[in-house]
Amino acid sequence: MSNALMVVHIIISLALILAVILQQRKSSRSSGIFGGGTIADYGGKKGREAFLMKLTTAIAVLFMVSSLLLNLIE
Repeated sequence: MSNALMVVHIIISLALILAVILQQRKSSRSSGIFGGGTIADYGGKKGREAFLMKLTTAIAVLFMVSSLLLNLIE
């Protein structure tokens, strides 16, 4: 059971990495790398950007749940 959950956790983590890499950066300066964006940057997203934001959030929640399950099993 824990081996299967570990494989699922690895797949989820790879999907999370891919979803984050696919997102378009808002800032071309180095402050955007370190989270220098404002709350206003998240408003008004349409199409692909909104989909990727929701997908990243869902995958992150799955990642946290699988991490907790792995911790409880081990």
